Amino acid sequence: MLDGRIQNSEVVVVVSNRVECGAVSYAKDHGIPTTVYPCTKSGKGMDDDELLADLKEREIDAIVLAGYMKMIPPNVVRAFPRRILNIHPALLPSFGGKGMYGMNVHRAVVAMGARFSGPTVHFVDEIYDHGPILAQAVVAVSPTDSPEQVAAKVLKEEHRLYPEAVAALCEGRITWREDGIPIMWTPR
Repeated sequence: MLDGRIQNSEVVVVVSNRVECGAVSYAKDHGIPTTVYPCTKSGKGMDDDELLADLKEREIDAIVLAGYMKMIPPNVVRAFPRRILNIHPALLPSFGGKGMYGMNVHRAVVAMGARFSGPTVHFVDEIYDHGPILAQAVVAVSPTDSPEQVAAKVLKEEHRLYPEAVAALCEGRITWREDGIPIMWTPR
């Protein structure tokens, strides 16, 4: 994508729920358009229909979520079936859903005494952390690990796994079983 490792891809727009954040600054520094969704209290940003119209006007093929904590509006999910990817810092379906993000996830993993965790890349549907799972990576969790230690292990795998999954989506290397399960394959 931005560094040329993902073929057949281009970042067309960065959509953020915050007017200012690292992703928005990076995009602006690299000449990538930005937009705000949902509309903020200050009145900046778009509503659901405006967001969908903007994405269609830009001829978006896929949406890649990274650190985006808001629910994707149903009209956008329906307009981009099997084309919205998200990464979650736990092995879904465990430790997912509303309120399960960031350190909340890792604290819950440690509190439950889970022996494994890891990131999940999944397609977005209309329910938090629910869509078809594309890829997962497993990390061992020691009984003495802190939430911060678990977070560091998971983040390392996120940085490996997500680019692979995004590349597979952009390069057309995902097929779908008849039962709706995605299969990501790697080129030989």
